[in-house]
Amino acid sequence: MLKEITMPKLSPKSDEYFFGTWEKQAGEAVKKGDILFEVESEKVISEVPSDFDGTLKEQRVQEGAKVKVGDVVAVLEV
Repeated sequence: MLKEITMPKLSPKSDEYFFGTWEKQAGEAVKKGDILFEVESEKVISEVPSDFDGTLKEQRVQEGAKVKVGDVVAVLEV
């Protein structure tokens, strides 16, 4: 089953973030709790973990792009 990974709300003051770096690449196995990517908001870098075990199938956001809360950033096969 494919699961879309959306940008979570990480700050009460912001609905838009700068996408940082991917910590997992397409095709890599992912375990629940593994860090998928980093984002920057209000000069704070946050790590976003996976909520599922599976395989990262698709990265939909380029590093450095602006993303909004709720945007689909990746697809995980669970």
